[in-house]
Amino acid sequence: MTKVQTIVTKNKGKRKLSYDEPRLIAFIQSATHNYPKLDVDSYTEKVIRQITAKDEYKADQITNLLVMTALENIDVANPDWTFVAAYIHLRQLYKQAAKNRVYDAGKKYGDFYALLTTLANNDVYSPLLLEKYSKDEIKELAEIIDPERDKLFTYIGLKTLSDRYIARDKDKRIFELPQERWLVIAMHLNSNEPKEKRIDLVKESYWALSNLYMTVATPTLSNAGKAYGQLSSCFIDTVDDSLQGIYDSNTDVANLSKSGGGIGVYLGKIRSRGSDIRGHKGASSGVIPWMKQLNNTAVSVDQLGQRKGAIAVYLDVWHKDIFSFLDAKLNNGDERLRTHDLFTGVCLPDVFMETVDKRGDWYLFDPKEVRTVMRYSLEDFYDEEKGAGTFREKYLECVQSNELTKEIVPAIEIMKRIMKSQLETGTPFMFYRDEVNRMNPNKHAGMVYCTNLCTEITQNQSATTVDEQYTEDGKIITVKTPGDFVVCNLSSINLARAAMDEVLQRLIPIQVRMLDNVIDLNTIEVKQAQLTNEKYRAVGLGTFGWHHLLALKSIDWESEEAVTYAGELYEDIAFLTIKASADLAKEKGAYPAFIDSDWSTGQYFEDRGYISEVGENLRNRNWADLMHDITRIGIRNGYLMAVAPNASTSIIAGSTASIDPIFNVEYSEEKKDYKIPVTAPDLTYRTFQYYKSAYHYDQLWSIRQNALRQRHIDQAVSFNIYVKNTVKAKELLDLHMTAWREGLKTTYYVRSTSSEIEECEWCAS
Repeated sequence: MTKVQTIVTKNKGKRKLSYDEPRLIAFIQSATHNYPKLDVDSYTEKVIRQITAKDEYKADQITNLLVMTALENIDVANPDWTFVAAYIHLRQLYKQAAKNRVYDAGKKYGDFYALLTTLANNDVYSPLLLEKYSKDEIKELAEIIDPERDKLFTYIGLKTLSDRYIARDKDKRIFELPQERWLVIAMHLNSNEPKEKRIDLVKESYWALSNLYMTVATPTLSNAGKAYGQLSSCFIDTVDDSLQGIYDSNTDVANLSKSGGGIGVYLGKIRSRGSDIRGHKGASSGVIPWMKQLNNTAVSVDQLGQRKGAIAVYLDVWHKDIFSFLDAKLNNGDERLRTHDLFTGVCLPDVFMETVDKRGDWYLFDPKEVRTVMRYSLEDFYDEEKGAGTFREKYLECVQSNELTKEIVPAIEIMKRIMKSQLETGTPFMFYRDEVNRMNPNKHAGMVYCTNLCTEITQNQSATTVDEQYTEDGKIITVKTPGDFVVCNLSSINLARAAMDEVLQRLIPIQVRMLDNVIDLNTIEVKQAQLTNEKYRAVGLGTFGWHHLLALKSIDWESEEAVTYAGELYEDIAFLTIKASADLAKEKGAYPAFIDSDWSTGQYFEDRGYISEVGENLRNRNWADLMHDITRIGIRNGYLMAVAPNASTSIIAGSTASIDPIFNVEYSEEKKDYKIPVTAPDLTYRTFQYYKSAYHYDQLWSIRQNALRQRHIDQAVSFNIYVKNTVKAKELLDLHMTAWREGLKTTYYVRSTSSEIEECEWCAS
């Protein structure tokens, strides 16, 4: 009996066509012709067999079948199937956009000006682009769109970008395509540049983005050019020890979370459990109830409807509430004292780490009582030198005071509780406050109390206070003294492409300019954050793809070569980044808080040994001349470099996350609604030997790499520690002690093979 030929249906069954096998084979050949090593015949036979087994097949089901069959073939020996799947998905995107925008899909990209006007009229795009750029300028820019660069995406990269970031209309239909997203970002971030140079700057920005030499932070990637959302990644608040301050902070956190920001919150100024309230002894409940409030905010005020809020809270290791704080994320115990939806971090002075090392006693205090009795705040000091300084002097005064109540505990017991929580939950993060403040280029203007949600941002902080409230003309007027409310503006270099193609010298100046422009373009609901943003003009230029780069260069992770290369590469990046900001200062002026900073005095360069002796100008970098330029003219940005986790944006760019080693050579990327097989990038017979799971590397090599990297980064690094679930307490302790001794400013998660970690997406860059 002859089988009836399969019918292909389109337009929800309204249109029916006979299955065209030659056309299907031609399409498969176009998708696979760049990958001659793949077994295309078997793939084709399998697809045809499944189609012809049915009497009827929907056209979009055939597309899905082609994608899924390609994905099923991805393994260590055949990683290039990901590009075949990406090609098929890309053709699907072209068709959808062409249908929705009414143009011929064979052209791939439609009328760019029409796209801007359509989505602006539908309140998807901001009217900014049409106001800033003329029709002729937009048409000129449309000419640089290069569809060939769409072929750089892996399937998971393209899927992530298309599902979550490219612009759709209010009915969620595809309108924008990948290269248009890059161009819209480039146009938005350069929209305030002088007219005579703006088009050239947009073209440079598009070159950087479309070649995947860099990525912008997730909020910028998602919101640039659109009618809603802000562009910054993370924020850090310092909570005042007052009822008004605590609740105002919670409101500020809610507003920032609503707009898509991750938040770090310093709680160290809040009085401890049992402290006085207006002279009433033992009335305070400590920090845990306020953490519960923040936990509720994290759950109830989500980030642009995409995921629950992401909030990290930090407390000093000398605070009387430290033990209940460290237990707050544990899965057992009194649920009334648990805050499972917050991340935690602990602020550690050098003297504590020394006391742990000596197995000595540690003293816990109530910060409110210290302020009242000692007439100073212990958290306001740090050790200016390693092994000596103001913090340990003040801490010793508190220890010796007969007027202060205090608790005495073995320092190692606190460290044990820290490590117990880390192995169970991945947190607390570690913040080495003395090293951070010693290396703070703006120590003249403030203090760094903690870091952000992802531990890479270290900037001056202070609490916002309410001075008075009064009525006037029937209105209630509140007068506040704004504190330094930290803002993180992030983007990252794709090392595996930019360093290999040797484009850093061209890339970094345009990247720094785009970052600097975010500051002026952004709208932040929390006014003190807006003021702080303008005061320091802080940015965080980071990197990802470090493991990918080592593999391409045939450098073993566990080698002196990798350690040395980390120092050399990040010195190059630092020099180019600082120079780019200095050149911007000549054009646009220095940041307002520049005078008396370490940048203005040259101390920044001396502290890092750039000009300490003859011959120190390494790798042909003239640090002395750069320092002279900056001390004379200024620098545009008070903070410049920070390495974020960037898990999602590194996926889009087809590389490895941050400065981390990979989890596995082959794995599945699991999201809410799909599971996609992935291999290490550029996986070949040659690179395979340089990819090993993070859990199989000696972490001391990673710490040594990061120590040399950290020397050249003015802020910090999201640095994970990877351990097996069989790790001994002494081994983990040794890793923490080594990280501190080597001068790391922070460490991020302790990632154990037995614990699941929720990734931070909004610090991704």
